Amino acid sequence: MASEQEKDTHRAVNPGDVISDQPESVEEKAQQLAVDSPDITGDHIQVPAYFVVDEPDGEEKALHHVKDAEEISDVIRQARVDEDGERKWW
Repeated sequence: MASEQEKDTHRAVNPGDVISDQPESVEEKAQQLAVDSPDITGDHIQVPAYFVVDEPDGEEKALHHVKDAEEISDVIRQARVDEDGERKWW
């Protein structure tokens, strides 16, 4: 059974917004979902809790959809499309 602190945390936020206190690998984070339910139209919606991005040094980094929202926005702004419609990253 969950502790009282866990119950209070989950009552205050979406369970998918909670960041684990335990260390997790990028692969473990990439599999977590913030939302996994049908929407009002009946479509099933899945929203990742973490977005995995490539760092300039080649490493992968998992960005949390709430805590790292500004950094996620910065990564998205870096996306560009060339004349052939191919996405280029700078």
